[in-house]
Amino acid sequence: MLTNYSEHYLPNGIRVLFMPTDKFKTISMALFLHQELNPDVAALNALLPATLEQGSRQYPDKLSLQRRLENLYGADLTADILKSGERHVIAFSCELAHDKYLGENGSLLEKGLSVLGSITGDPLLENGGFKKDYVKQEKNQLIKDIRAMLNDKATYAYERCMALMCDGERFGTYKLGRIEDYEAIDEAALYRHYCRLFSTNPLDLYLIGDLSEKEVLRAAGKAFNFSRRAEQGHLPPTDINRSVLEVRYHEEEMTVNQSKLVLGFRTYTAHGDARYCPLLVYNGILGAFPHSKLFMKVREEAGLAYYVHSRLERHKGLMVISAGINYNDYKEAREIIDRQLEDMVNGKISPAELDNTKRGLVNRLRSQQDSPNQLISAHLDGSIGGRTYSAEELIEGIEAVNRQEIRAVAEKIKLDTVYVLRPQEGGS
Repeated sequence: MLTNYSEHYLPNGIRVLFMPTDKFKTISMALFLHQELNPDVAALNALLPATLEQGSRQYPDKLSLQRRLENLYGADLTADILKSGERHVIAFSCELAHDKYLGENGSLLEKGLSVLGSITGDPLLENGGFKKDYVKQEKNQLIKDIRAMLNDKATYAYERCMALMCDGERFGTYKLGRIEDYEAIDEAALYRHYCRLFSTNPLDLYLIGDLSEKEVLRAAGKAFNFSRRAEQGHLPPTDINRSVLEVRYHEEEMTVNQSKLVLGFRTYTAHGDARYCPLLVYNGILGAFPHSKLFMKVREEAGLAYYVHSRLERHKGLMVISAGINYNDYKEAREIIDRQLEDMVNGKISPAELDNTKRGLVNRLRSQQDSPNQLISAHLDGSIGGRTYSAEELIEGIEAVNRQEIRAVAEKIKLDTVYVLRPQEGGS
């Protein structure tokens, strides 16, 4: 399986992670700038990739950039902001066709990296800051995106639960920041923030493709030769050890037809822990698959949920159960959910539940091997979480998990926060 990266550093401290493979007919590259998740700069972080993507000094507008990408056989360039544990990651990715399938002379790697380097390292400036129109446009769009979350009630309920549960913790910060913070950001302030981040923070460049190490390092060094400080900033680890003194309950009324129930748990087990594989299996049996306990008991047998599932925030050591229910069914739904949690602690797991979950998790891991982007994401997770797993290592770990290990994980999990988004004036 494809899991092996070679690691190198450019003279300016950018880490290059390269996976040579002839499995794909594309060249995939991604650049990640790491920053501590902080509510005071979250809006600046989110605004930065959106603004940079609008154009650079070499490609001063979307049209010229798009034309250049089209000339590279329809290369795809995207920018995003990621929240992973208590890390805020500015992300750029580019995928383009490989020369060998087009009769080119080996220059597409260099040209693709040049575009990525131009957008991230040579921005378009105007009067000592980013272009004013671009910053204003992206500010307005991000504010719209934050407000639009209200239209997706399931996402809104999840984010509200996380903010309430992790109030006072870095993880409680929404990845797009706060609307009121955008008002104070101008093009000069954003450019100062860019200069600070790109000169001091960890920067990772990933490349996957049928390439040689020599040509990758030569092209990367040429495209990303901007100056950076020799000493890179240190980012603190994610805190997973918050004690649960008492369960907190929050209800919010809104104009909705369907109530949203969100339960936030502390697992005290994170990505790099020895019990990570048992936690994956635990969550799979509980609520990650159609055969899982929550889906079968709450939705299929009792008919009390429009949807119900559990998910992990692996770096923060959290587990979240989400369900769409009628508010009048809240008590009964909670009783059934609590019963499934008790069954996990007591080891009441059928052979079919265990086998189907392991098979589902292994199939997911194997499917990752068919996607360069997922291969990059998996390694990035390991880098952030402090432990990089190979696919074989995870598969072996999952297949070896037994009921005793699952019970040990289950016994550590504590309910922290209950959040209910309910209809106004009764409703369903």
